[in-house]
Order: sequence, then structure tokens, then C-alpha cells
Amino acid sequence: MADPVRIKEIPENELSAEQAKVIKDLVAGRGRLLTPYKIWIHSPRLAAALETIGTFLNKKGSLSEREVELTICIIANHWKGEYVWTVHARTCVKLGFPQSVFDAIRAGQDPKLDNERERAVYDLAKIAMEPGGGSDEVFDRAERVLGRNGIAEVLALLGYYSSVSMGVKLHRVPVPA
Repeated sequence: MADPVRIKEIPENELSAEQAKVIKDLVAGRGRLLTPYKIWIHSPRLAAALETIGTFLNKKGSLSEREVELTICIIANHWKGEYVWTVHARTCVKLGFPQSVFDAIRAGQDPKLDNERERAVYDLAKIAMEPGGGSDEVFDRAERVLGRNGIAEVLALLGYYSSVSMGVKLHRVPVPA
């Protein structure tokens, strides 16, 4: 038998006024209550702040949808966040990435990425997850290709989706079939 899911759902009639407003705003903005927000709603101000960041990073930043999704997969793999990995790797394949990219990431190998921006995202994420300040060559290339705003967004994505990956992993959210 699988370990029980740890998300503690709050019945609608037990939500505080602040929690109810945050959920209403989340559903209005995203169309549904996404799983991480079921974790974060216990701190409604945190949930609202993370929604602002998440919506910006996913919808309003300078990175393409492919770049965002690749970054999410890289950090989900780092944290072994199977739920996040599964959902976002599927999205990447639908966006035209070959499955071999995700097979390589899983195997701890550098994937073949021909797009210069996607290569810069991958390399930047890799050095960000390692000890120290990383290679000047990788950083300088990322700055040239993505700009300082792109670097900032990749780093924020890594942080945001670290929280998502760890949250769903620790709350034992089942991987979708």
C-alpha cells in the first residue's frame, strides 16, 4: 500500500476569509486550484505571493514556454520531484522536445540542445545547482543570450519550482498516470 498523501485539504466551510479570497483569486486566475496551492493555502499570504510570482514566471516573463518548462524539468529532476517531473516533461515533449533530452537529464548526462537559448538555460541551471559561483564562460554566455533579465528569471524559476517539487514530494502527491 502506498504511503498516504499528506495534503490537508481545508473544507470550504472552514476556510478563513483570507484563505477563501486567495482561493477565489487563484481559481479566477488559473482556472482551478493547482496542487501546490493546497499546500501553501495554510499560509494564505504566502499562497497569494507565490501565485503572483508563479503567474509572472509562467506567463509574463521574457523566457519562452519551452525555456520555462525545461527549467522546471531540470529542477524537478534535481529534487527527484516525480509529480512535477512527470507533468512538465510531458509538456516539454508536447512542445517539441525530443524524449532523448529528458532521458539524458534523468541519466545525469548533458542533453543535446541545439537552440542556443535552451542550451544557455540548461547550462545556467546546472551551475546554479552546484557549489560555488560556476563557470564565467557559462555565465557570460547566458548573459549574452538571455540577458540579465533572463538570468534572473531562470534563477527565480529554480527557486519557485524547488518549492513546488519539494512540497508535492513531501506531501506525497501521487504521480499522475
